[in-house]
Order: sequence, then C-alpha cells, then structure tokens
Amino acid sequence: MKKSVLACLFATAMLSLSAHAADKIRMGVVVKVGGNAWFNAMEAGIKSEAAKRGIDAWQVGPTSADPALQVRAIEDLIAQKVDVIGVVPNDARVLEPVLKRAHDAGIKVIVHESPDQKYADWDFEMVDATQHGITHMVALAQCMKEKGDYAVFVGSLTVPLHQKWADAAINYQKEHYPNMHLVGDKFGVGESLDDSIRTTNDLMSKDANLKGILAIGSQGPIGAGRAVLNRGKTDDICVFGPFSPGQGASLVKAGAIKGGFIWNPMVAGEVFVRIAEKLEKGEKITDGMTIEGMGKVKVDEATRTILGNETESLDKANLPKLVKMGL
Repeated sequence: MKKSVLACLFATAMLSLSAHAADKIRMGVVVKVGGNAWFNAMEAGIKSEAAKRGIDAWQVGPTSADPALQVRAIEDLIAQKVDVIGVVPNDARVLEPVLKRAHDAGIKVIVHESPDQKYADWDFEMVDATQHGITHMVALAQCMKEKGDYAVFVGSLTVPLHQKWADAAINYQKEHYPNMHLVGDKFGVGESLDDSIRTTNDLMSKDANLKGILAIGSQGPIGAGRAVLNRGKTDDICVFGPFSPGQGASLVKAGAIKGGFIWNPMVAGEVFVRIAEKLEKGEKITDGMTIEGMGKVKVDEATRTILGNETESLDKANLPKLVKMGL
C-alpha cells in the first residue's frame, strides 16, 4: 500500500514538473551574422536575462550576413515550434514570407533594427533613428570643420534602420553644412571588414578631397579605420560610426576612428527577452511605460514600434568603461 502511495506521489510530481517545463517560454533570436563582438555581446544578454526569468532562449548566428541563411534559421525555429522568434534582419523584404509563416503558426515575432517590418508583432529600437543619424553627422561635421567630401557606409542597402540613420544624417548635412559633399551614394559594405577596407582604399585613391567617412554597420568603422591608419591618413580623414568598443578601442586610441555612438548590444539582448515575456504573458506595451534597458519608451501602435533613447559615446574617455563591460 505504501509503495502504491509513493508511486502515485512520484508520478504526480513528475507530471507537475513536466507541465512546468511545457509552460516554459521558448525563444530563438536570429541575428545578422554570428561570431563578431557585437552579436557575441547580444548573445550574452539573451542568455543572462533568460536564465534570470526562467525562459529558454538562445541566439542563432548565420555564418555570413546572407538573408537566405536567416530564412533557413527562422524556418528551423518554426519547425521547433518555439513560442517567440526574434530577428535582427539583413533584408526586411526577403524575410516577409517566412515571418508570415511564423505568424500563421501562432509564433510571436519581435524584430530589432527593422522599422516597419511586415509580420512582426513589435520592432524595438534602442534609439530614435532620425536623432541617431543627426548626432553622428554633427560629430562628423565638427571633425571635418564643416567642409570637404565624405562617404557613407551602411551594413546593407536592404537594412531599413541603417537607411534611416544614413538618410537622416545626409539630409541634416544638406540643410546645415553646404560646404560638405556626399561622394557617390551609400555603400552597402558595413557588415564586411574586407569590403569596408577595400571601399575606403578605393575612395582615398580616387578622391584627394575625402575628409570623412560615416560608417554604419558592425564592421564599417573598423574597416574604414584600419584603411585610414594603414595609409597614414589619421590626421586627414575623420571616421565616425557605431562599433563594438573592444574591437575598435585600439583604432580610437590611434586616432583612426574619431568616435561614434552606440547602445549596449548586451542590453538589447536582454530587451529581446523582456519583451518576449511581456507578449507571452499578455501584458500591454504602452506609450510612456518604462522598459528596463530602454528607459521611458515611445510606442507607435500604428507601426508597432517601441523607441528608447539611451546611447553611449565611443570616445577615448568613455571607451575604457565599455571595454571593461566586455563589449
């Protein structure tokens, strides 16, 4: 009799544990490319916040910044029947069909750095896109003494957020700095170190009046900075843009990169998990609410966008603090 009672209690406990495990939120986050410092920091944020909240969350980093690889990764997550899919898109349009399939399967979708993304429940931005672009242009113009030619790199010509940053910067230049001139169009090389170096070398060879590069994309400022350093042009060409502090610290110290502004990618990883939990719990996301890591947010219900505005300066004074954080 006692054995029977113990067996029943054990079975009940196991069923309870099984139910608890089944209730655990499961989330996969597909980033632009794996293995670089920026997305390594994001992965650390995802893992630490997921562990804190009892969520099963992980990051998927494709081997290159290829939208097709992101599509395959999302298809795999759909097959795994996760609760939430997070994405930092390389090409918003290419992802539309697969994100629709995720939605049709009842999976919630959160994107980052992709305003106006179709089939996303929410897009969250750590900073306001227009202001972020303007802030970088003001710094670049000051360094260039408001005159000369400059070029703009973006991670890809199909990344909506990079286009918004770049367009805001260019429009501000045209209105406020008439003696500065944009060279060509935007160059979609900012997620490739080799392409950023090659493009910077080409620009320096062809344009003796090149005075600045606004480089957007995780490898854009690094590649541009290395090319400028190798040519001995640190006193002649100003490189600004967002980059991973640990990767760019030596180039800032050498004067090859003059600075930039970023949000903390580790915090962005944490925010992915926090928003996922809110969605799964049915909590409303409203204008003016505070989301840890983003501060008091602006929420646009029509575009399903959540805007924060917390940045870090990538100058010589602030960089050591960020590097010490492991960024």
